[in-house]
Amino acid sequence: MPVITCIDDLKRLHKRRTPTMFYDYCESGSWSEQTFRENTSDFDKIRLRPRVAVDMDGRSTATKMIGQDVAMPVALAPVGLTGMQRADGEIKAAKAAEKFGVPFTLSTMSICSIEEVAKHTRKPFWFQLYVMRDQDFLRNVIQRAKDAGVSALVLTLDLQILGQRHKDLKNGLSAPPKLTPRVIADLMTRWRWGLEMLGTKNRGFGNIVGHAKGVEDPTSLFTWTAEQFDPRLDWSKIEAIKNMWGGPLILKGVMEPQDAEMAAKVGCDAIVVSNHGGRQLDGALSSIRVLERIVDAVGDKTEVHFDSGIRSGQDVLKALALGAKGTYIGRAYIHGLGAMGEEGVTRALQVIHNEMDISMALCGRKSVEQVDRDMVLVPQDFAGRWA
Repeated sequence: MPVITCIDDLKRLHKRRTPTMFYDYCESGSWSEQTFRENTSDFDKIRLRPRVAVDMDGRSTATKMIGQDVAMPVALAPVGLTGMQRADGEIKAAKAAEKFGVPFTLSTMSICSIEEVAKHTRKPFWFQLYVMRDQDFLRNVIQRAKDAGVSALVLTLDLQILGQRHKDLKNGLSAPPKLTPRVIADLMTRWRWGLEMLGTKNRGFGNIVGHAKGVEDPTSLFTWTAEQFDPRLDWSKIEAIKNMWGGPLILKGVMEPQDAEMAAKVGCDAIVVSNHGGRQLDGALSSIRVLERIVDAVGDKTEVHFDSGIRSGQDVLKALALGAKGTYIGRAYIHGLGAMGEEGVTRALQVIHNEMDISMALCGRKSVEQVDRDMVLVPQDFAGRWA
């Protein structure tokens, strides 16, 4: 068993053990991938401030996100095709999150369905919604989430139109993969992945196939999806979805103060500062650069959460120091899943927690509530001085 000390250790195993098209789907951004890269590299510009001679006994990373108890302020972000990284991937990730005491967010574009994940877990999870043109599907999937006991709806705002990701196009991304000679050659070197996939019935998009009109197989799914992301999504539709849902609502994909203010007016429980992991608008600023501006814009009107670029517990602390009340990890836990299944997701959470706990202590803080702006050094004009 390899020694795992950081997320990069899991990333290396993930690349070896998962088919190329699905690893690339995880580890890529849109267009030139500038925003994808800067989401992580911009964290390196922020420095932590060490403090000494502070009683560090009895430390705790426990807190709340939208009023729900969490072992640390980290949720598993919604990631499409998670069940292609490892057989039954959403179920395995949800079980690991439940045991660890952090939220799991199931994507609309998951392989395992809402019902399948609910059947294998005991505690409520969160569900991420993409807004589709098909209103019957929209109402149906929201009702299915309610019936499954989902405790929060995460509405993604920044995917009305799909960004172009070169690797996905070149790899011919599909779920399950099309068996071209190139794909077959790749799969032959990932025999463990293949054997596990043969042992599960979950190999298509479980939330859509059989639930959306005219979608009965993967081929019809991709045609349907290309036509269904709703480019007409606006604040009035968001408000209507909020009323339709009737429970805790998180709005994900906010990068500008004006949009943050509008999101707060709608009455959401939290907004997520996120650029979709650099997978939508390339050339945008990294999420960490805009975080403080968003926090300043909404004040205490709603919780501000953070997503895109976190690869360590120190990154979590830096986001909290700049005002976030919670954070999301996507690629970090997917690397664990692709590397070692449920155990790998648990290991990723342990790595993040260990780094967070030790770094928090070395900065003289005993609890998450004590993490503040004074704990970090941020370069002047970090957010940028733009004409």
